[in-house]
Amino acid sequence: MLALETLEEHGKLRFTRLGELIGDVSQKMLTKTLRQMEADGLVLREVFPVVPPRVEYELTPLGRSLGEAFCGVWTWADEHRQTILDARTAFTARKNATDAMN
Repeated sequence: MLALETLEEHGKLRFTRLGELIGDVSQKMLTKTLRQMEADGLVLREVFPVVPPRVEYELTPLGRSLGEAFCGVWTWADEHRQTILDARTAFTARKNATDAMN
């Protein structure tokens, strides 16, 4: 989802820049994710015959449509973020109280 969201937001990106924008992701995991997305028809991979090799990725129309489908989930998560954090805090407090009694 992070690769999908980043490509949706920034458009065509070089491999290295995509990794930087995503953040804490290994090169191996990013490569694996992008290969699967390419196989699924979600991204286009363009290799430029230069030294060092330059590779760029961009979403296909199918990939963009998947991003649109996830948009509702991202919006919901953003709108309910504080409620979720409050629920986690309350859960932890109840668990700690129960653990202290045992």
